[in-house]
Amino acid sequence: MHTLNLPIFNQLLSDKGIAPVENFPEPPRLLFADTLPEIEDRAKIRFILGSQVRFEHVEQHKVDNLIKHWRTKLSPELDGADGEDFNLDSEYLDEASNDAPIIRMVNHLMDRALDLSASDIHFEPEEKHLRIRCRVDGVMVDLETLPASAKAAVSSRVKLMARLDIGEKRLPQDGRIQYKMGNKNLDMRVSTLPGVHGESIVLRILDRSDVNVSLDQLGMPEDILKPYNHVIKQPHGIILVTGPTGSGKTTSLYATLEKINTGKNKTITVEDPVEYQLEGITQIHVNAKIGLNFAAGLRSIVRQDPDIIMIGEIRDAETAEIAIESALTGHLVFSTLHTNDAAGAITRLQDMGIDTYLISSSVIAVMAQRLVRRICPHCIETVQISEEEAELLEINKDECPEIKRGKGCERCGNTGYKGRLGLYELLLISDDLRHVIGSGGDANAIRKQAVKEGLRTLRKDAMEKLYQGITTPEEIVRVTRAN
Repeated sequence: MHTLNLPIFNQLLSDKGIAPVENFPEPPRLLFADTLPEIEDRAKIRFILGSQVRFEHVEQHKVDNLIKHWRTKLSPELDGADGEDFNLDSEYLDEASNDAPIIRMVNHLMDRALDLSASDIHFEPEEKHLRIRCRVDGVMVDLETLPASAKAAVSSRVKLMARLDIGEKRLPQDGRIQYKMGNKNLDMRVSTLPGVHGESIVLRILDRSDVNVSLDQLGMPEDILKPYNHVIKQPHGIILVTGPTGSGKTTSLYATLEKINTGKNKTITVEDPVEYQLEGITQIHVNAKIGLNFAAGLRSIVRQDPDIIMIGEIRDAETAEIAIESALTGHLVFSTLHTNDAAGAITRLQDMGIDTYLISSSVIAVMAQRLVRRICPHCIETVQISEEEAELLEINKDECPEIKRGKGCERCGNTGYKGRLGLYELLLISDDLRHVIGSGGDANAIRKQAVKEGLRTLRKDAMEKLYQGITTPEEIVRVTRAN
């Protein structure tokens, strides 16, 4: 049986003066020549249509005759369609994406993702369907699968909400959506990317309440929190926070700025984009289209008499050079880098072409971090550690004979996990480390010296969380490497 996009199909009907499906005097019928949908799928269809629907099993020739009937009435619009997406212009898609069922469906998908406390929503077009997934506690979770005929209308709806050009499908686009759910006003960053089977769309969900946390609430161990609180009060130097995308770097930096923003100093940030607005802090939004990149923003910042500067990310040598110059001229500079560990941040700056003597004299601390999933407190149980798990962790089974694990329940979506907490590794640049860095030492040499001085690695912090019954071996192996 051929599949048609219902909103576009209804638009075609109204263009021909024919009553749309939803306006039939009796509940609309969906005819199936094969197996009828499961009860759960029927409920989803009724929800999307916003109407009662009758599901009927008929012979194949009746379905074929019905398709011929509508092709005759709607020709030439349906000629050659064969169930594929219609070739429609942007004005037509604009109208289709504003159709009530599509609005309800997209809102429904967003609400479901938010109910799961998702950080991202992914619309992934494939050859035969549109796959919708979301990232919950750092792991991708399937949300819904829609027919291929829904790709155009869903894509257009999301792009309209983000005020993007729905007619442009060849180039990537970025936008924002202001979305209200209950008493929450959420900000969503939207990114589109052209693919073989359509546009891939990712929504990054930004919740202002997620960043209203203090340093004490981030889960830093006391032996890291205490020296970190000390180093962020230094009058000048560079403090770097490293980790992959989604590891909580922004939250840590914002919590840090809130901690040291006493009103007696001036703080300016340059970000891409400004994710959350902080009271009492001047924030600059990078706009590469008009030439306002990190380097250009930094040049202007230093003329604004700041005490503290926060750079969203050091991406190139020019930005790194200005940051180091700012630190050497009496400013406290915070920034992020995408590296695997704290020692890797030093070599990353070296790879950018920064002289080692400038790095050793300006960088005062590097903090690496990850986010690991917590065991669900509602279904936690004690189990024996297996030989395979002990081998993965590179420990003797006798060191940790019992571990905690979540059985899976309704409150955690049967995953066994609920929420996340941070893992931290703080590298303080001592005189001996400055000597290693200044002499051109690589990441291994820097790390070896740091461990000698008492560095608590990400893996060690993770193992402490395992012994405390907070997380599982699988999570430790997923987010940290063996040392």
